[in-house]
Amino acid sequence: MKSKSILITGASGFVGSHLVETALDAGMKVWAGMRKTSSRRWLQDERINFITLSLNDVQALHKQLSVFKLEHSGAGWDYVVHAAGATKAANEAEFMRANCEATANLLDVLCALDMEPRRFVLMSSLSAGIPDTAYGRSKLAAEQRVRDAADKMDCVVLRPTGVYGPREKDYFLMAKSIKRHVDFAVGYKPQHITFIYVKDLCAATMLALTGDKPGAIYPLSDGATYTSRDFSRLLQKEMGVRRVVHITAPLWLLKAVCCVGQWWAGISHKMTTLNTDKYNILKRRDWRCDISQAAEELGYKPAYDLARGVAETVAWYKQQKWI
Repeated sequence: MKSKSILITGASGFVGSHLVETALDAGMKVWAGMRKTSSRRWLQDERINFITLSLNDVQALHKQLSVFKLEHSGAGWDYVVHAAGATKAANEAEFMRANCEATANLLDVLCALDMEPRRFVLMSSLSAGIPDTAYGRSKLAAEQRVRDAADKMDCVVLRPTGVYGPREKDYFLMAKSIKRHVDFAVGYKPQHITFIYVKDLCAATMLALTGDKPGAIYPLSDGATYTSRDFSRLLQKEMGVRRVVHITAPLWLLKAVCCVGQWWAGISHKMTTLNTDKYNILKRRDWRCDISQAAEELGYKPAYDLARGVAETVAWYKQQKWI
């Protein structure tokens, strides 16, 4: 039987690189879509095919996909997983450009060249269902572009909650802090947090390729809800850090720090980890996620709870000498 082909955009990134590995393990013929300047650090498998994609330049993208089509006897891919996008940006316009406009361009060019896949999977975010941030609004706008293309292309949207695991750098900052014996949290009101280990997200993505509900939107987590201290407690345990100073900052202080970060980003033209958009994400107390639809329609069963996922992640940190 001929192997199914798949294009994964954003392949050089944290989630994208894991998706490439998962698709290869599934016996698929994989094309890693990325910018010309993107690193191939996590893409060393000789079975990977590479294609440069200029997602924010329609003319360049049209040429790139036209060349691919010509070189492959007029064929496109069986599946496309669009995982490219931005989680950090200087302003809302940049979020829209990276998350919404790039998605629209890819959909439009695939349709214009008659390269529609059997299924197009958009990697969105749980934030799209709670659009009180620039990031969330850009993801929701990208989902709308997918819905607009529904009459031409079979599409599914995935909305993962906080994704963690090997290669991810934002949650790694917490590990570095714990290593220094400091556990920093914000807000005194109890917070309900959800997570998904990157391998579970990849497994859900593979299921979404052949699910029988085109047009569906699937929130994804590991199925559990945690407190703000659970993640740091598990990091502390796995790293063998005995004593930690727990610091909880009020939201007003976080807001002030994030406003300064936003101001600095504006004058330095450099993205900062803490900005006003990040504040709106961090202040939110409820990130609960219902995965029943994915369980019923895709057969999604998370293999990793937070304890197992953190243990595997910390082991990877140590192996790579990140900690």
